[in-house]
Amino acid sequence: MLVAAAVCPCPPLLVPEVAAGAAPELDPARAACTDALGVLAAARPGRLVVVGPVDGSGCETYPEGTPGSFRGFGVGLDVRLGRNAGAYTGRRLPYALAVAARLLERTGWSDAPVEGLGVGDRLPPEECARIGRDIAARSERVALLVMGDASACRTLKAPGYLDERAAPFDAEVARALGAGDLAALAELDPDLAHELKASGRAPWQVLAGAAEDAGLGGSLLYEDAPYGVGYIVAGWS
Repeated sequence: MLVAAAVCPCPPLLVPEVAAGAAPELDPARAACTDALGVLAAARPGRLVVVGPVDGSGCETYPEGTPGSFRGFGVGLDVRLGRNAGAYTGRRLPYALAVAARLLERTGWSDAPVEGLGVGDRLPPEECARIGRDIAARSERVALLVMGDASACRTLKAPGYLDERAAPFDAEVARALGAGDLAALAELDPDLAHELKASGRAPWQVLAGAAEDAGLGGSLLYEDAPYGVGYIVAGWS
């Protein structure tokens, strides 16, 4: 049963050690993420599932204790998903789940065991919804931490350059996440999201599937586009 969810962006710059001198620019987003994680803790879940984007059209699971690193960004910072060592399979966390692991570390998460799920950025919406329903069908109280960015095409200097479709796309996603509008999230166009480099599309649609019978209400905590990339934070409870 899904009891709460938090939606956070996943740029490595969200980690202050990676952002270095630019760290203060994302302080409002970091504060909002802390508030969103507070929503999860208040729900007292029996398990936390962290959902984030990976390349491709499949899924990858990451047990508690899976390590990750930001050394590829020139920072000697290693992380681990959850507090327990778990059964390491040799796989390392993708960047989105590594960011989530660092957010959990910084907020001192110890409320429930943690597991990770990477969903492919080309995974069809109906498959995303099925995965979400399977998560919600568990007998334990489950919370979701959903990682993903909106479009990367909001300005001329954005990673995907300027695309006039980006701002309306992001506005609709922010509205849907803030309102808990499951139908709107389920209807997000995967091809458009791919063209706009919106990595959160598949994770958001997993959330929509998981929340179908949960009766959760959404609250938008942050929405902005620093560096031309849409970042959205929301809490569902």
